[in-house]
Amino acid sequence: MIQIICIGAGGFLGAISRFLVSKSMGRYFPHFPFGTLTVNVLGSLLLGFISYSILYGKNLSPEWRGLINIGFIGAFTTMSTLAFETTRIADMGQTTTAIVNMAANVFLCLLAVVIGRFAAIACKTI
Repeated sequence: MIQIICIGAGGFLGAISRFLVSKSMGRYFPHFPFGTLTVNVLGSLLLGFISYSILYGKNLSPEWRGLINIGFIGAFTTMSTLAFETTRIADMGQTTTAIVNMAANVFLCLLAVVIGRFAAIACKTI
């Protein structure tokens, strides 16, 4: 139960942080989604640092891992998980799989946005 509370607290903080970072960056770069890029890169950096620290022997309790990795970073960005997973696949010598993973994620997410856009337009005209 404590782990669930930690994940929820991390998610709360991550979502608010994403909003604040994205909003503040949007003021400086109104014609490019630099806020999203910023949170994705920061989240990837943080997830990579924490996850690799654990892999290399740093001890972090399940509660703290849940709060930071699942809760905070999960709410802050999902790109970090994609970046970490793709890097781990490449680290295991599966370069082709890593490339396919990245390409599939980018392509399918872009395609989903396009499909969502068309669905929204279709529902508006019905």
